[in-house]
Amino acid sequence: GAERWEVLSMVVRQGMRLVLGGLAIGAVAALALTRLMSGILFGIGPTDPFTFAGVFVMLAGVALAACLVPARRATRIDPIIALRSS
Repeated sequence: GAERWEVLSMVVRQGMRLVLGGLAIGAVAALALTRLMSGILFGIGPTDPFTFAGVFVMLAGVALAACLVPARRATRIDPIIALRSS
């Protein structure tokens, strides 16, 4: 008996929880690998905060858009049909 917005927020919340965990692991790994990458970077420092923040925001935005597609689809499904098919 959940409302459509509750289903939407639940699906997006679950997806974004995974995304934020992956972004945190990726940020730590990127910071750890800056010594290896410093030789191939031109025009920016290996730990440039604006670059890290920009990539973080861009990836989070794309992941949010990717989470919204199945979430919107989940709100359109009739609960009775979903229960019968499972």
